[in-house]
Amino acid sequence: MYKNFNNKYCLTLLLALIFSVCFSAQSNESSVVLEGHYQGKNLYVQNPFAGSGVGFCVIAVYINDDVTTDQVNSSAFEIDFSNTPVKKGDPVTVRIQHKKDCLPKVLNPEVLRPKSTFENLSINVDKDQILNWKTKNEQGKLTYIVEQYRWNKWVKIGEVDGTGLDSESAYKFSVSSHLHSGQNKFRAKQVDYTGRPRPTKSTMYEDDSKSPVSLINPKIKKSLDFSENTLYEIFDTYGNLVKKGYGQTINVENLEKGLYYVNYDAKTGEVVSKK
Repeated sequence: MYKNFNNKYCLTLLLALIFSVCFSAQSNESSVVLEGHYQGKNLYVQNPFAGSGVGFCVIAVYINDDVTTDQVNSSAFEIDFSNTPVKKGDPVTVRIQHKKDCLPKVLNPEVLRPKSTFENLSINVDKDQILNWKTKNEQGKLTYIVEQYRWNKWVKIGEVDGTGLDSESAYKFSVSSHLHSGQNKFRAKQVDYTGRPRPTKSTMYEDDSKSPVSLINPKIKKSLDFSENTLYEIFDTYGNLVKKGYGQTINVENLEKGLYYVNYDAKTGEVVSKK
């Protein structure tokens, strides 16, 4: 009886000790995690000493949960993707496991972010009022923002997902609901991690059936009326956008008394709320 008790007691102590050691080890570790797509370039890591002064900070590196063979016992090292099955364009998660009393620094995390590198081969609006453009040499999947030039600025009218392929890619976007009278100008652009827009060439299109839209009355009370349906924007005198949309008769009962600027069709104008 005492023997069984002692055996159970020893087993309990052993399990508690193992759990305590594992928990202590895990509590003394942390991770830096980066997510993105492999763009053909390696990552470089600055690896300080541990806070205790014994050994370096990084313990191990994982790519998509697989431990790498990178030599991490140095003040700086390279995470080499060529030793992994990851191919260019593949999604990757890089986890750098390190001691909790220090912090490694990834010197070039931007290499996992797609960069806008496309070459615009052609762009046009066809007879069905579809904007078509072709590209090649894309590097990573980035969204194309479709824009129309009106009211002396480029206005976003939609988005199309990029393929991210080196080979030729063709894209389409219907612009029929965005056409105004006279010449219409369209383009697409990408914005990568640098924050700088990179546009395609622009293309022109004119719909002869579109007649110019006029403002019925510049003095308004309950509604702002146009001669026909149009895209519009209404700004106050401070330049704040107070209303936008598409229509012919616009409810403006919530507007305070005063002067407002209106963008519509391909024009700009002024109206006065008389409330």
